[in-house]
Amino acid sequence: MNVTFGGTKMTLCGKQVEVGQKAPDFKAVNNDLSEYKLSDDLGKVVILSIVPSIDTGVCSIQTRTFNEKATEMSKDVKVVTVSMDLPFAQGRFCAAEGIDRAIIVSDYKDRDFAKKYGFMIEELALLTRGVIIVDKEGTVKYVEIVPEVTHEVNFDRAIEEAEKLL
Repeated sequence: MNVTFGGTKMTLCGKQVEVGQKAPDFKAVNNDLSEYKLSDDLGKVVILSIVPSIDTGVCSIQTRTFNEKATEMSKDVKVVTVSMDLPFAQGRFCAAEGIDRAIIVSDYKDRDFAKKYGFMIEELALLTRGVIIVDKEGTVKYVEIVPEVTHEVNFDRAIEEAEKLL
């Protein structure tokens, strides 16, 4: 998959996750520095919202939008935003923006998500923008990698795909 950042071609490291495969379990860091594992959410539909940094306009829109959409959806849906931001910055962002339904986790420590899902931008050491939806059994059902990192994901399509799994 080719992606650009501000029109400049970027390189994604690793093999991108694909629809139909088992979602690789990954570890990340919660805002309180505890460990997050995707496998802890088996039994729920998980929307993985991937952003380069919550401190940018498009990333904050993506995080706020999925948080708002999550409040309208079943409790069987969990929204998890993944970025490389430090947990402290993520915690401040959540408090300031009223993020209360979605959780934000950091991949800064081990880059486990980046490695297993193929979302690492080599030139920037940041995650590329996208959405992955995992069903209740742990199978990847939807993948979107945005071709231009500064553009928004297709929110309507992602929510539609998640709702099909309920």
